[in-house]
Amino acid sequence: MVNSHKKLTLNVYTGFYCIAIILPKICICSRFSMPSSDQFNQDPGAFPTATNGEPFPWHELRLPNTAIPLHYDLFVHPNLTSLDFVASEKIEVLVRDATQFIILHSKDLEIMNVTLHSEEDLRYRKPGRKLDVLSYPAHEQIALLVPEKLTADLKYYVAIDFQGKLADGFEGFYKSTYRTLGGETRTIAVTDFEPTEARMAFPCFDEPLFKANFSIKIRRESRHIALSNMPKAKTIELEGGLLEDHFETTVKMSTYLVAYIVCDFKSVSGTTSSGVKMSIYASPDKWSQTHYALEASLKLLDFYESYFDINYPLPKLDLVAIPDFGSGAMENWGLITYRETSLLFDPKTSSAFDKLWVTRVIAHELAHQWFGNLVTMEWWNDIWLNEGFANYMELISVNATYPELQFDDYFLEVCFEVIKRDSLNSSRPISNQAKTPTQIQEMFDTISYNKGACILNMLKDFLSEEKFRKGIIHYLKKFSYRNAKNDDLWSSMSNGCLEGDFTSGGFCYSDSKRTRSTLTFHGEDVEVKEMMATWTLQKGIPLVVVEREGRSLRLRQERFLSGVFKEDPGWRALQERYLWHIPLTYSTSSSNVIHRHILKSKTDILDLPENTNWVKFNVNSNGYYIVHYEGHGWDQLIQQLNQNHTLLRPKDRTGLIHDAFQLVSAGRLTLDKALDLTRYLQHETSSLALLKGLGYLELFYHMTDRRNISDVTENLKHYLLRYFKPVIDMQSWSDEGSVWDRMLRSTLLKLACDLNHAPCIQKATDLFSQWMESSGKLNIPTDILKIVYSVGAQTTAGWNYLLEQYELSMSGAEKNKILYALSTSKHQEKLMRLIELGMKGKIIKTQDLASLLHAIARRPKGQQLAWNFVRENWTHLLKKFGLGSFDVRIIISGTTSHFSSKDELQEVKLFFDSLKAQGLHLDIFQIVLETISKNIKWLEKNLPTLRTWLLART
Repeated sequence: MVNSHKKLTLNVYTGFYCIAIILPKICICSRFSMPSSDQFNQDPGAFPTATNGEPFPWHELRLPNTAIPLHYDLFVHPNLTSLDFVASEKIEVLVRDATQFIILHSKDLEIMNVTLHSEEDLRYRKPGRKLDVLSYPAHEQIALLVPEKLTADLKYYVAIDFQGKLADGFEGFYKSTYRTLGGETRTIAVTDFEPTEARMAFPCFDEPLFKANFSIKIRRESRHIALSNMPKAKTIELEGGLLEDHFETTVKMSTYLVAYIVCDFKSVSGTTSSGVKMSIYASPDKWSQTHYALEASLKLLDFYESYFDINYPLPKLDLVAIPDFGSGAMENWGLITYRETSLLFDPKTSSAFDKLWVTRVIAHELAHQWFGNLVTMEWWNDIWLNEGFANYMELISVNATYPELQFDDYFLEVCFEVIKRDSLNSSRPISNQAKTPTQIQEMFDTISYNKGACILNMLKDFLSEEKFRKGIIHYLKKFSYRNAKNDDLWSSMSNGCLEGDFTSGGFCYSDSKRTRSTLTFHGEDVEVKEMMATWTLQKGIPLVVVEREGRSLRLRQERFLSGVFKEDPGWRALQERYLWHIPLTYSTSSSNVIHRHILKSKTDILDLPENTNWVKFNVNSNGYYIVHYEGHGWDQLIQQLNQNHTLLRPKDRTGLIHDAFQLVSAGRLTLDKALDLTRYLQHETSSLALLKGLGYLELFYHMTDRRNISDVTENLKHYLLRYFKPVIDMQSWSDEGSVWDRMLRSTLLKLACDLNHAPCIQKATDLFSQWMESSGKLNIPTDILKIVYSVGAQTTAGWNYLLEQYELSMSGAEKNKILYALSTSKHQEKLMRLIELGMKGKIIKTQDLASLLHAIARRPKGQQLAWNFVRENWTHLLKKFGLGSFDVRIIISGTTSHFSSKDELQEVKLFFDSLKAQGLHLDIFQIVLETISKNIKWLEKNLPTLRTWLLART
């Protein structure tokens, strides 16, 4: 899954037990001691109460392993007029331990009838036994009660008739609508089950360990088509003009990967070099936007088959653009579903960044066909094994197939983004306990995705590309169609040894005399599992402090905490028990050699081979740590940047800018020193470094603007326009150049217009007028569309015209740009109208409401409006999205985390306290409170310095 918008646990596996069963490659593990049916019979009062008042025979959130599914026969008939469905299923189960009940997951389904057959019943055609059903909604479970105990090691067949409503949100089996060019609204039915929503579509064993095969039948009208995980085997014509599609049986997989769609979409298809048929589906009027996705998916699937040395196991793979979709995409095996903006590419309206995004999301979901689908995590506490790997494989695959997109440079932002979260005390370990559906949903965050990817990239840099690849191939082949956990990955990374790999800077797998998880690194044994446990089982990010004394380097590691200063009373307590095994890299002014050292202790000393002017740690920012240079270290690096910045690699220059401003937030470096570092940027030729430095200066501008600190805001505005004027004036209003040239152009021109730079405003106004005069037919360069629309939206006529064009546009990329432009209005009644349209969900789809509120809240005129709306409409928002959903988290953080005053902090705290009093709690609450506190502290400490620094340069 891709997210759009885009508790310290040292041993999460303690207490697991595993029962291997007769069938090969099936292991059901549980972290709970399982109550038996005998315990229930002896003391039913110790168990919860079902909806009918009877005792419910199971009290754990996790299902028992007394019965496990082997195969589902599932029939579904959705009615796209009445917006409901009828369905039936037959589940083949293997009973492991004698039991008088079977526990399944079921949510918001009406169970009509349940019948149980033994193998003997089927053999002799005996009637099945009708079972009583108990429901316990608090755990989203039903209990099927059998009159006589089911016998261990025998198979049984559970037949269930049920029905339900097509859901209104984005989970389970839900309805989605789209508008045709002719203005007609059409409805489709689509599924989205990850992590715990398959139970909303059919009763099932809805946990990743319970893998099974699925045979699916879909009944539909002739004007629709049906799609599912596997190719269609046959279609049967029924009375009344209905058709019934039967799909081939799936490979063994988890319930959250099951998918089916009933729609009237059109497709474009191609075949990979290994014979897999790939198809891209979209609504008929958007069919022309599917061609880039087909090209990219064919190239990427070919790459993955070669890279993993494992063929994609299904005969087809469909990628479908869904009009209403909660996340960015979902990796259902053989039927990947996408938000339209994550799959469709319109050359007339999609920018360079849009193309990079679409390519990344396709690469991410295709990687899941191996990481997640073929090999699945045992439980959601290790969802990073799916999502972190998929994020990391974006880097590897896009670099290989589309080098012109230069994603290798963008990957730095993936890591910089998560550091903001991971440097807060409210962060969490990558592998973290999650029990309830809400807790599980919260695991789909930047820690699982981005930090997971970044530590894998660091490990690859440590092991070498070749050995890392061999390790993941071993992991995938060993655990194919099975489940895995953290330790399984580290064992695979340490399996085998290639001789002759003790070259300079190289690493070798250990020989047979060493433990399986040991690597040799410069003659030193390294325990991969021990090393990586420090990155996955404890939260946070390390700070490496470097102090140079002649040719000696004194190293010290600490826990890096943003917003917590060393002199604060609680700082020392927050440092206790934190220790990482850090694979350090560094270079010096004396040579281009990359030196390596593993820091496993709190302190260490390194001896440099020669005298040098400066030392730079974390070469190319491949390591997941921040570096502080004590003494004259920063001064020496700043001097080098001013004299000849090209002696440092572009990624190293970018990393220095990032680390410097992060250190300011922790009180370890003064703001004027970090600002002095950016003075060399007038000579910078790397778009990557320019954008990073510009990003921090723009952040300070918006922070002071929102707080109405007018003198600093004005001085910072003048400084930005004067200091960056040469590079702003160089920008053409076109789509020319490399991806990074184009992204720099978009950023610089947007900033210039935001700062009311007269030439920028005039050019954008002229283009917008021409566009309006052409009735929206003028092709404006895609990279500047958002800028032109935003300037045009500042007049009432322009704003109204943009809203009309928004409703008519068939391009999701263009609609995103228009919606952003509309949100920049300074008129609160216009902003309120947008929010109301988002709540209604017709013109502005509900899926875009979270990002809309976020955009409005980031503007001085909209911040209080958005925040008040969230507080006053919380119940409605919760009903629309669900407590743990990504949208709710974005709404909360997007409308509050930019606050920087004590009054605002108190307001937010009171609101969160009122929610907690209602039994509602999310991790995002503490993250937001800590972020606001950090903002307050930053301004208190650094505002005088910023004011003085700017005055000296005006």
